[in-house]
Amino acid sequence: MDILHLIDRLEEMAGEARKMPVGGGVVLNRQRLLDLVDRMRVAVPAEVYTAADVLQRRDETVNEAEREAARLISEAQAEVERSLQETEIVKAAEARAQEMARSAGEHAEEMMREAEVQARLRLDDAQEAAQEQMNEANVYAQQTLQKLEEQLGIFLETVQRGIETLENRARERLA
Repeated sequence: MDILHLIDRLEEMAGEARKMPVGGGVVLNRQRLLDLVDRMRVAVPAEVYTAADVLQRRDETVNEAEREAARLISEAQAEVERSLQETEIVKAAEARAQEMARSAGEHAEEMMREAEVQARLRLDDAQEAAQEQMNEANVYAQQTLQKLEEQLGIFLETVQRGIETLENRARERLA
């Protein structure tokens, strides 16, 4: 679920809460409130999953580059074996095999570096977005809970005044 949707649900829950007959307080279903807070904690932005996909693609790219390098080396070795008949051809084949192996290694390293950079950038973006959303959700939840605390304080004061009034009446009757 989208974190903003969950925040809207929290606001709806506060709006639909039963009003107390005395004071400005309301009664909320504690379990529904706790469930909603848990869902808010679980709601992680899709960017985090996107970053994981990028890392997986990076691994696939590295594996592909390694397979390509192995294929190129295998081809170079086969070419060398076919060319062993003549000395000049052997020297040329060895040089070509070495160049192909070096080129394949460089290509694989470059692909790996690019994949790592891209994965790091996407992961950083996802982490920043997730942190920002969590901060916003925490601020909203804190504000909502502070309002609830104020309302409960007012309700408690009203209850205490009612108790004092009843105690005073009882004392007056006894006196």
